[in-house]
Amino acid sequence: MRAHEAGALHGDIGKTGPAWLRSPVDVNALVPQLWPRNVTRTGDGALNVAGLSVHDLAAEFGTAVYVLDEDDLRSRCRDFRAAFPDVDVYYAGKAFLCRAVVRMINEEGLHLDVCSGGELATALAAGMPPERIGFHGNNKSVAELTRAVDAGVGRIIVDSFTEIDRLTALARERGVRPKVLVRVTVGVEAHTHEFIATAHEDQKFGFSLAGGAAAAAAFKILDEDVLELRGLHSHIGSQIFDASGFEVSARRVLALQAQIRDARGVELPELDLGGGFGIAYTTQDDPAAPQDLAKRLRKIVDSECDAERLAVPRLSIEPGRAIVGPAVFTLYEVGTVKDVDGIRTYVSVDGGMSDNIRTALYDASYSATVASRASTAQPMLARVVGKHCESGDIVVKDEFLPADVQPGDLVAVPGTGAYCRSMASNYNHVPRPPVVAVRDGQARVIVRRETEEDLLALDVG
Repeated sequence: MRAHEAGALHGDIGKTGPAWLRSPVDVNALVPQLWPRNVTRTGDGALNVAGLSVHDLAAEFGTAVYVLDEDDLRSRCRDFRAAFPDVDVYYAGKAFLCRAVVRMINEEGLHLDVCSGGELATALAAGMPPERIGFHGNNKSVAELTRAVDAGVGRIIVDSFTEIDRLTALARERGVRPKVLVRVTVGVEAHTHEFIATAHEDQKFGFSLAGGAAAAAAFKILDEDVLELRGLHSHIGSQIFDASGFEVSARRVLALQAQIRDARGVELPELDLGGGFGIAYTTQDDPAAPQDLAKRLRKIVDSECDAERLAVPRLSIEPGRAIVGPAVFTLYEVGTVKDVDGIRTYVSVDGGMSDNIRTALYDASYSATVASRASTAQPMLARVVGKHCESGDIVVKDEFLPADVQPGDLVAVPGTGAYCRSMASNYNHVPRPPVVAVRDGQARVIVRRETEEDLLALDVG
């Protein structure tokens, strides 16, 4: 490793790639856990999703384009419902939200988390029953709270004493009793395969458990008796691959629940353990199946409730990216292929950090494949990059592509359903790509492509 002033992404000199990345025996082979369930290669080697070739999708909708396998998304909703039959499963609106997806998750019986007025507006416009909506956020405005209360959302996850005061005043003014959960910062931070059980209190979300703020918030709500305190909420991270962190989190939050019972004689009827379950972005990722997660979480809660002599509360979980993330891939067209002095081969595509900021922002890893054809060429370690004027505009840091990859090829990047379109931007005045849902050989635009006219329409100068 050689240090590079532009950052770690530029410090890997040579063509070895990360230790976990292995040269494939067949550069055309698809790793099943990385791709939507209805993606295959056809006889000519092109990717096919739910009966449609990527050639047809590119011809009709252009590139870059987010391609959603609708049956895959629906099947993942059903998997979580089946694994957690007596649990409220909340879809993460922040991962990706549009009216069509709201309708899908509503039809599949899921609940929905929103964390802004815009997400709430989208949910309501799509007909999501407000009683199945939860409203998150560390700085909900009075206007957002007013809209949530007037709409009758099922629960508001309160995040500060200021918010409790705002919501209490609003409830008194309107003569209503909103249902709330207290978000508890439990001092556990979980990332991927490990968790750190030391206090992770220095963050903007929630009420500190260790400092006593969480208990004080619950007591304040109960004593004022204006809001209906339904339970406690904890969230320990995202892209989590095992349940170890949840065990520590559940123990701590249920101990608080017992403290509330002992101090006020109230057993809160609900508990949200959060979620943020991981997905496979590369071959190094090994996500747990929903039924395995359900078994572990139920065992943890039952054990801790027994230890605290608590009735088992109604549980909620928030799978996060695990529902929509694997259901989408992004399809690009290759514009240039550049070998840089034998150091690295750069494959430039017609998108980049404007449609997937996660690699630049989080150092996230992705996979890729040439999607438009099969190849008999040897695997070549490449870096897939975007078209933006940033050296950190990287889509896939390291991937084996066929050595004959060339301009005009289509390249597909899986696992882009979560946070890619949601965090997309117009950097360099590049219009954001469309989202196209495919099902039973039919494709439909559910979020249209932005145009240069859209960009200029906002420019009132």
